[in-house]
Amino acid sequence: MSLRLLICAVVAGLLAVATPAASAAPALPLGHAGRFVTDAQGRVVILHGYNMVYKRPPYAPDATGFGDDDAAFLAAEGYNTVRVGVIYKAVEPAPGVYDDAYLARIANTVDTLGRHGIVSMLDFHQDLYNETFQGEGWPDWAVQDDGLPHEPKSGFPANYLVMPALQHAFDHFWNNDPGPGGVGLQDRYAAAWRHVADRFGSNRSVLGYELMNEPWPGTAWQPCANPSTGCPAFDATLTAFAKRSTAAIRQVDRRTLVFYEPAVLFNFGAPTNAGPLGDPGGAFAFHDYCLSPGPSGHDSSCDTFDDTVFANAAGHAARTQEPNLLTEFGATDDAILLGKMVARADRNMVGWQEWHYCGCSDPTTSGPGDTQAIVLDPSRPPTGSNVKSAKLAILSRPYPQAVAGTPESFGFDPDTHRFDLRYRTARAGGGALASGALTEIALPARQYPRGYDVAVEGGTVRSRAGAATLQVAACAGVREVGVNVTSGTGRVRQTCTPPPPLGAALIHLSASPRSTRAGRRVRFAFLARARVNGRLRPVKGARIRFGGRNARTDRRGRAVIFKRFGASHRNRRYTARAFARNLRTGHVSVRVRASRRR
Repeated sequence: MSLRLLICAVVAGLLAVATPAASAAPALPLGHAGRFVTDAQGRVVILHGYNMVYKRPPYAPDATGFGDDDAAFLAAEGYNTVRVGVIYKAVEPAPGVYDDAYLARIANTVDTLGRHGIVSMLDFHQDLYNETFQGEGWPDWAVQDDGLPHEPKSGFPANYLVMPALQHAFDHFWNNDPGPGGVGLQDRYAAAWRHVADRFGSNRSVLGYELMNEPWPGTAWQPCANPSTGCPAFDATLTAFAKRSTAAIRQVDRRTLVFYEPAVLFNFGAPTNAGPLGDPGGAFAFHDYCLSPGPSGHDSSCDTFDDTVFANAAGHAARTQEPNLLTEFGATDDAILLGKMVARADRNMVGWQEWHYCGCSDPTTSGPGDTQAIVLDPSRPPTGSNVKSAKLAILSRPYPQAVAGTPESFGFDPDTHRFDLRYRTARAGGGALASGALTEIALPARQYPRGYDVAVEGGTVRSRAGAATLQVAACAGVREVGVNVTSGTGRVRQTCTPPPPLGAALIHLSASPRSTRAGRRVRFAFLARARVNGRLRPVKGARIRFGGRNARTDRRGRAVIFKRFGASHRNRRYTARAFARNLRTGHVSVRVRASRRR
């Protein structure tokens, strides 16, 4: 280590002791820089959470029993967002008449979540337009069906395809045809959003406004199913609608992010031609549901399909420079499908809100309502048999809640419980962050029940051992930081030397023996190799660290460490690590068994 880096490390270590840890991420209010959501400090924010939408009268989450214990439960699991359903029928029960008592109930839910550090997306939620079509959403007075029969009644989502009355109701809305009092249906809708924004515009716990859940094109839906082109004509209509609603919101709220969705068939692989919103606070919300998951729910066709949806969302974000957020996926107990989806979101550095917190007598979902739940009954405490622990074991995962810079990659391996994050210290969108800005990583106890070890390259740890939120500060002058978390007992390895360049080869580290008995002094032989031109070759001069001891590899990539593990170390695994300049750190584990009885 150079003298400059050594000084930086010493100063950073002193600051870590002298500087108290900041409050948990993110710092409100939220905004965005290009494709990323950002907080008030300019840090990139990643969101993980759930939907909480109650689709039956009185349409408020608290009517299900959702309250402070649920918010505390979500925060303890490491979540930082909830998509809160707001039903238009409850907002404007009569033309031009708004129910502020209903909005007060929604505000109480938002404030309850906010007290636990959870931000809310306010979602004007609809499925099948209105109860008369076996759905929910618009008020009865906004239904114009041209007198067509409400048949056949095939439920959700089939009615979209087979019920002409429902399709015509959407047609009238998209045409902004006059409703009661001669006022256009879209104009009424935009005015209702203006009223909601006037109520919530000063609430910093509001992440954003989602203008409409899963817009359906109406009678012109067939072109939108085209997997290559989508439906440019309807997307133009959809963009005009989003701009009209956003303009109404901006009359009373200039700050809060406004999320618009593509046509619902985007969820199933069709591209979008919508947007950009043309607003500094514009953002893109999308959903991902495989159309034909098969009996297992996770065949290879779904992998290709889901990758396409994410690629379409990424392409849209690149064109519009708006952040994107996955505001629905899941609605299943399928562990493999859920695991693949959250891993896919990590690879794409996209935040998410899984569907759904509870079954809650949902009239418009696939299969039995409780299949979608993580908590069966919000009116009861979220503990024991009322919680789907196996599902939480997949979804409650480590992730960077706030990145003091621009993330380059992050991911979690549920088999090894290893989390990796790499980020540039340059601020997303340009400029510099304030000195001492912290990267904050949620590390749920569900994944690390006995604690964790941390390795940081280019920075130092600022949080206490075992904290639910790991805090890391970059060393002065460092352009990139790498963070690695594994199951452990609180050990910290940190250096101001930055991580190897992206794309650097991984050190393949092997050990012999891979297991030993407690009480014996054992000769451990290590071999470090890296792939060069397609072949594994020895790494000379790599530093091997194992059990508190160090050694250097010779020209054949070999090193030896003698180590005795005491009785207190039995039935545990210990990790050896190999470090070398411009190579990624290699790992291998050794198991210590109980000593043989005499």
